[in-house]
Amino acid sequence: MLLRFSVMRIAIAQFDVVVGDLAGNAAAIRAAAAAAADDADLLVLPELCLIGYPPRDLLLREEVVPACERTLGALAADLPLPTLIGTPRRVAGGSRPIANSIALCRGGRVEAWHDKILLPTYDVFDEARWFEPGVRPLVFDLQTPAGARRIGVLACEDLWRAEDVGIERRYDVDPVAAIADAGCDVVVNPSASPFVAGKSVRHRAILAEAAARVGAPVVMVNQTGACDDLVFDGGSMIVSPGGGVLGALDRFRPASGTFDLDAGDPGVTDPGDEISVHAERFEAIRLALGSYCRRTGHASVLLGLSGGIDSALVAALAVASLGPDAVLGVLLPSRYSSDGSQSDSRDLATRLGIRAEEMSIEPMHTLVASTLEPVLRVDGPGLEGLADENVQARSRGLLLMALSNARGRMLLSTSNKSELAVGYSTLYGDMCGGYAPIGDLYKVEVFELARWINDSHRSLGFKTPPIPVASIEKPPSAELRPDQRDDESLPEYEVLDAYLRGRIDEARAPESLRETLGVDADSVQRIERLLAISEFKRYQATIIPKLSPRTFGRGREMPVAARWNPGD
Repeated sequence: MLLRFSVMRIAIAQFDVVVGDLAGNAAAIRAAAAAAADDADLLVLPELCLIGYPPRDLLLREEVVPACERTLGALAADLPLPTLIGTPRRVAGGSRPIANSIALCRGGRVEAWHDKILLPTYDVFDEARWFEPGVRPLVFDLQTPAGARRIGVLACEDLWRAEDVGIERRYDVDPVAAIADAGCDVVVNPSASPFVAGKSVRHRAILAEAAARVGAPVVMVNQTGACDDLVFDGGSMIVSPGGGVLGALDRFRPASGTFDLDAGDPGVTDPGDEISVHAERFEAIRLALGSYCRRTGHASVLLGLSGGIDSALVAALAVASLGPDAVLGVLLPSRYSSDGSQSDSRDLATRLGIRAEEMSIEPMHTLVASTLEPVLRVDGPGLEGLADENVQARSRGLLLMALSNARGRMLLSTSNKSELAVGYSTLYGDMCGGYAPIGDLYKVEVFELARWINDSHRSLGFKTPPIPVASIEKPPSAELRPDQRDDESLPEYEVLDAYLRGRIDEARAPESLRETLGVDADSVQRIERLLAISEFKRYQATIIPKLSPRTFGRGREMPVAARWNPGD
């Protein structure tokens, strides 16, 4: 029997949107509508959920947006309740022919549109490249058992205004103010807001502020899943004008729900669902790697096991994401590899339940050295120093890539953010791979996450602490020469990472960081030089899932052949 309620009932759904998969995304929308049809007055879905976010230059292919329009028309005819769907559409006038829109589907047709007003062009966003901005928010009346309700629509940045990422943007218009002036009873905010550690707390605060300004509940529906380098953690929620949470969906997984909406309900002030930053990063990487493998058709992965903390953490994350049967570990010892590193690698494989193989690089190392020797000796010494170290790293990369090609397993890079920053990684060597799960974790964060995983292993599905204590406690080393240690050529990671975080994530000046952190001038000069000369490597690095405010890759556009001189 159909039950009706004296308050408005709103359904929200966050699902794993796949960029470009119109049929799959439309099927998910139909399923969400069918589930909500019996007891909801309105269904709200994420931004651009029909084509997926971010579609990037896929939008520029002439067949794409018309196909979205056709799919939307067919959807609208089938939907059993009023539904708000994010989709691109063609628009006339302006300098760009496409809008990032929210379609109001009601009565078997597309009844009205909200075109996104504020188009972000910072960090990973470049929406002004594709879209023409809207002029005013959509406001429409909705008949409910509790009477008519006025609904206001804002799309993602229309509400966030870059405040959720702490970036200053001086927009000329304030869509929230326009919604407040319209006297709305409910505000909905379809979003596709990429994950950054700690961002969900800011989201809740911004939603509470907007709800207070408007004097009405705000319904935010966020995408879940991952697309290339961007992770979407869901966490859709409804916030009352008093700042309480009227309803919320889980983070890091598809979910849906239908909630009573009463502006007089203060909601739950603290739903108690905040998780630690370590848990956030773990869930984000697990989701990112799994999504990427599914979407690219990779059922299994492999990685080199060095006995160190980076490969140990990547292996544990891969098992958490894909399962032990899908992960192959490969030991690649050389003349400089310690017995402890090899035993730690095998201990790791046993703890994780993964298959481990061993291939010595010594024959290849010897062959390359003997091949190069006659040429090198013509005008200097033979193979030694950095060139010899890189031959070892590239020998490992060659063997791992050969295994990847032969068996269809995607190779995982184990480089971390600290190494990528200062170039302590080898192109065509340890940087080889299709995905770099910890490329946005500084070295200190790698250690922290490894310890947290061990401490939380049972709740994460591991029978025992998966990462050997020795891999966490021993001094980091590339083991490319006798008795090598990272701290011989780099500052202590606590110092290095604090400097890099201020320089990369916050764009602070070297002098400011030197004074704040107490780093000596020579160390600052050395770090700055390493950061600059390693830019070309980062341009060739593989995909890195975004976890921080500034991630190497798409969101950090730095010149390569530059020589920054402040002119003092």
